[in-house]
Amino acid sequence: MTHLSSSLLAAKSAAPLPGRRSPFVRWLQANAGRHPAALALLGPRGEWRYDELASLAERGGHHLRAQGLAAGDAVAIAAGGSELALAAIACATARVALLPLDPLLAEAAWPRLQALAGGRLQRLSRLPDCRDPSFAPCPPLAAARERRPLTEAADASSADAASDLALLIATSGSEGAPKVVMLSEANIDAAAAASNERLPLRLGDVWLACLPLHHIAGIAILGRCLRAAATLLLHEGFSAAAVWEDLHARRVTHLSLVPAMLARLLDAAKGAPPPSSLRHALIGGAALSRPLFERALASGWPICPSWGMSESAAQAATLPRPDGDWQVGEVGHLLSGLQARVTADGRLFLRGAQVMAGYLNPDWRRGDGLADGWLPTGDRGRIGADGRLTILGRVDEMLISGGVNVHPIEVESCLAACPGVVDVAVTAVSDPVWGDLLVALVVGPAALGELHDWSRQHLVAAKRPRRVLRLDALPRNAIGKLDRRGLRALAQAGACAHEGMGE
Repeated sequence: MTHLSSSLLAAKSAAPLPGRRSPFVRWLQANAGRHPAALALLGPRGEWRYDELASLAERGGHHLRAQGLAAGDAVAIAAGGSELALAAIACATARVALLPLDPLLAEAAWPRLQALAGGRLQRLSRLPDCRDPSFAPCPPLAAARERRPLTEAADASSADAASDLALLIATSGSEGAPKVVMLSEANIDAAAAASNERLPLRLGDVWLACLPLHHIAGIAILGRCLRAAATLLLHEGFSAAAVWEDLHARRVTHLSLVPAMLARLLDAAKGAPPPSSLRHALIGGAALSRPLFERALASGWPICPSWGMSESAAQAATLPRPDGDWQVGEVGHLLSGLQARVTADGRLFLRGAQVMAGYLNPDWRRGDGLADGWLPTGDRGRIGADGRLTILGRVDEMLISGGVNVHPIEVESCLAACPGVVDVAVTAVSDPVWGDLLVALVVGPAALGELHDWSRQHLVAAKRPRRVLRLDALPRNAIGKLDRRGLRALAQAGACAHEGMGE
């Protein structure tokens, strides 16, 4: 791959933009001065040293300014991989908030997102290639020239308050309608610092990112690497074979995966351990089952179960390298600067420097979705005497079977250990006797009798699935989370084609 010379980039770039600098820009400029030749970003479309990336960020920021965008504005961009990473640092330079869009869903989601933003979002199809020596800023956006105020009564102080927003992240909407999380520069700074403390990241380290950058779990890795002067190795999409190859070829030290990706990597490795350079494999996004944990542990993978969300700027708790006593849902201690409490109904509340500024709303008001600074998460949890956190599942996924509260994760973890079960999910259909009649959706060759016997041995009656549906694969989203609505629809549609589990 060819590099653009840093001298050419510096000659083409304009003077630094005035005013307060975002964390991305501070880290980039510091690294460009201290470690100019260190590799910052490596992806399918090129590679950039820290001095080159700092110059590209500056030029991209001036491009946004030339289009009429100013600090406090927000742009939405549908892109992936290196293009989105470059857009993120350009927006940081211009101090314009970035809403990264899933390219596959952008068109359908745009009207709802713009309504949430009160019409203030600007949409860019893409940024021009600032690496091109003939680069010149595009003409101003018409929408930017006619920028709408924050509210009808907005004043200068309101606009200034909005100028510290760094990222807008669309959530998956697991509880009701999807929302957009507002993350400030302070949120990003605190989250990167806390993550790099828990899973030490330093100059010369390589973090392989195969999660989409339009998800918080993906783009958060960019901040961690910039803060530590480490290398971000981007994969556009997940391929177990490609990840396995790069783990060896690039001496990767850190890796982020969802459990479904981990399972496919273990298949690709065929029992072989990962290279010794890999120190941390961060596992999150969905519940890690005990059988998958045992399989990874037996192969020598340095897995780190974690818990987080868009509202906490990704990682909020992590358990580095658990031993064989690990139990499903254990995610270790909260990261530095975070506090948690559990209410009587088991819901987890979270507070701290990396907790969001609020949910996006037409007035861009701060604190929407928070209660005195506390975030009511959608998860149930337990905090041990030693401060360790255990996640017990989603609040909105609780089922009531025969008058007994049943969480799908509890039943799924049990069934996953049954021989012949490759993947499993549990949902319910309405029933006049049971209320929620439990349905297991199973991938794998396990016989019905084996499932029945296993359930009777390990689960009380109210927690045993009464029906089984066979699937080739479970419905999951882009980062491996189960589509719970899709599961229920499959269970209802397959009500006449199920296998009964008996009593």
